Amino acid sequence: MQIKLGERMRELRRKYGRTQDDLAQALGVTPQAVSRWENGICYPDMELLPSMANFFGVSIDELFGYQTERSQKIGELADRIRAMNAKNNGKDVCMDECLQLARESAAEFPGNETLMLCLASVLYNAGYVRYGEYHCTDEYGYDVYAVEHHRTYAEWKEAIALYEKLLETLPDGPMRHQAVRELIQLYANTGEYDKGAAVAGTCPELRNCQELLLASAYDGKRRAERLAEAINTMLSSCAEQMIQSLISLPYGRLPENAIPIIQNAIGLFACAFPDGDYGLHHIKVSCMYLYLSEFQWRTGDRDAAFASLDKALDHARAFERISDDNETFHTSPLFRTLRVNPGGYTLTAASTLPEDWPWWCVPDYHAVKAEMQADPRWDEWVRKTRE
Repeated sequence: MQIKLGERMRELRRKYGRTQDDLAQALGVTPQAVSRWENGICYPDMELLPSMANFFGVSIDELFGYQTERSQKIGELADRIRAMNAKNNGKDVCMDECLQLARESAAEFPGNETLMLCLASVLYNAGYVRYGEYHCTDEYGYDVYAVEHHRTYAEWKEAIALYEKLLETLPDGPMRHQAVRELIQLYANTGEYDKGAAVAGTCPELRNCQELLLASAYDGKRRAERLAEAINTMLSSCAEQMIQSLISLPYGRLPENAIPIIQNAIGLFACAFPDGDYGLHHIKVSCMYLYLSEFQWRTGDRDAAFASLDKALDHARAFERISDDNETFHTSPLFRTLRVNPGGYTLTAASTLPEDWPWWCVPDYHAVKAEMQADPRWDEWVRKTRE
């Protein structure tokens, strides 16, 4: 610990461009004393430590290097938790181990917001993985969450309490945005609609969103790049909302409206990516083609339905290639946005597409799936997904 103090003093002094004479004058000692401290020959009196920390603008813990070690360990734990949580990709692979690690980490560093958020997110995921998300139909034919059932999930109750506590202190930024996004979804799942709306009301309106403001912050080449990114994100979001608007319709209206809505949603990606390289959005398009095939079959267009299944496979393969090539992908914010996000896209392998079909389960799809499975082309498609 003492050796690290000398090393830390030298590191901080050089970082801020201060000399040994500067530090000696501030502390009322000789430059030779500072030199001996930094070289580990002897050590400063304890009474000097507060003044030394104040000189460098750090806490005493940081002066000794404790804060650096602590932050490093917290970061490593958070990365491990996120990576383990990502493995529970729609199915329970290591949920118990992940939850245990998240709880132990949060207990080791009580009150740390990063680890609290990790624990809340694991609990959020655990509810979906262990029990699933259930829907029912209201008196008007609209799809609604089975809130009474969801309220029995202990994991979601605990997650909601953690998110609410976090929002009391988290500053604006990526962590707060994640907490807001996941909490609002859990409020909806459990029927706390007004609470969700109140939290959503604290967020910026669309014209003040990050993507548009970043574009306004620059000019020249950087402005053009930011505008391209904003268009990419907003078109993708519009496509998602078009699917959600379709799902929100009463069952009886779905077949009539489904095909053009889904096709137009897919078409938005072609606008954003005219070269056909949709990047990580390939998985979104894959899911949309799965859903499109259901309604094409319902309307009697059997050939189009199987053509859509082939396109879903093509996009799933493209997504796999991208995610496999990106070593940091599974800890990225985009991964956490896509992963098991209700109304979003579980990161599914091409081989599981037949199991995942039709992805969105509104309206009841079992009869359609049975008919499609009776067609010889279904088995051929399944074989291709597993090649």
